[in-house]
Amino acid sequence: MYYQPNSFMGYNLFSGNLNGIPESGKTVINTINQYSFCVAERDDTFKKALKSSDILLPDGIGIVAAVKSITGYNLKKISGTELHENLLKRMNAQNGRCFYLGSNENTLSKIKNRLTAEYPNIIFETFSPSYKAEFSDEENSEMISAINSFKPDVLFVGMTAPKQEKWIMAHKNEIDAKIICAIGAVFDFFAGTIKRPSQFWINLGLEWFIRLCKEPRRMWVRYVYYGPIFVWALVKEKLTADLNDLPLAYSEETK
Repeated sequence: MYYQPNSFMGYNLFSGNLNGIPESGKTVINTINQYSFCVAERDDTFKKALKSSDILLPDGIGIVAAVKSITGYNLKKISGTELHENLLKRMNAQNGRCFYLGSNENTLSKIKNRLTAEYPNIIFETFSPSYKAEFSDEENSEMISAINSFKPDVLFVGMTAPKQEKWIMAHKNEIDAKIICAIGAVFDFFAGTIKRPSQFWINLGLEWFIRLCKEPRRMWVRYVYYGPIFVWALVKEKLTADLNDLPLAYSEETK
């Protein structure tokens, strides 16, 4: 069985440099980790949203390890935080415009304060939608109108997965923005309402473990429940690949 070096079970993962993200046209950027992969296996709309991404970032040590196991390729983990920081630096240098859609007014207020202090050249706007599973047509129109009136270079969407990815897929053709990113928890990390684990743990590939220890009630499903499901999916994929390669290997040995 042949795999592209940066592919994982039908997902084409980004392996380039964030500085190469195009600034013309319209680019949709999503992220995938072991949790979102498992959820997508049970949610066809979410899977379609991830697969239709223009750029899909491998934001999880589990995904990176899976690609290494299947293809032997050393894919670099790229987090939503790294994407966010890269785009902010780029916009600050170019007097760019960004729009934050999602979260609550408290978090958005802290984001505004930090942007003003650290990225003074960026023009920004925010919108906090209603907290609900699905939006009405009127609510969707209100959000899209707010975005398009501002005309951002970059739209950051933080509604948590899979809601944010599915919302972007449903409305991307209506949105007037060059880059559209689903970055979820990055809103809270940047605002400081949730503290991201230190670089020490990130470098060890144990960011997930620290988040689990700090927020066990919220994170146990993601890591304790879905972790083994992800491992089993990987084992099945690897086993299928090895079995499919057996006839070829056998025929080569008996020539």
